[in-house]
Amino acid sequence: MSRTIKLSVQLNAAPEKLYNAWLNSEEHSRFTGAEAVIENKIGGEFSAWDGYIEGTTNELYPNTKIVQAWRTTDFPDGSPDSRLEILLEPEGEMTMLTLVHSGIPEGMEKEFEHGWLDYYFEPMKNYYSNVK
Repeated sequence: MSRTIKLSVQLNAAPEKLYNAWLNSEEHSRFTGAEAVIENKIGGEFSAWDGYIEGTTNELYPNTKIVQAWRTTDFPDGSPDSRLEILLEPEGEMTMLTLVHSGIPEGMEKEFEHGWLDYYFEPMKNYYSNVK
């Protein structure tokens, strides 16, 4: 049985800036501090965190939503890709980024919840508090 997690963070950047950064190899690498390689298109492949994360971008809704097939090298053999939705909602000059990660292999949801918080949300909060 698979699991779903939903997490949100408010960031000091416009939705357009966050949308473009998520899909840009250099900017994604800068805000996480680890190498990312991203083909910015539907059907485009990506990897992040020096190859630990990989997948395919399935849906793009400019400046509001990104949907990706997503997996890590820790997924059990034979496990299907999980589904990652990145939702961007403007809040004044800030953006609420909500991440819905579903299809996580059972027993791995806490690991990924901590991973999103520690390796994405915290670095992004720090990065976007210093970038204008």
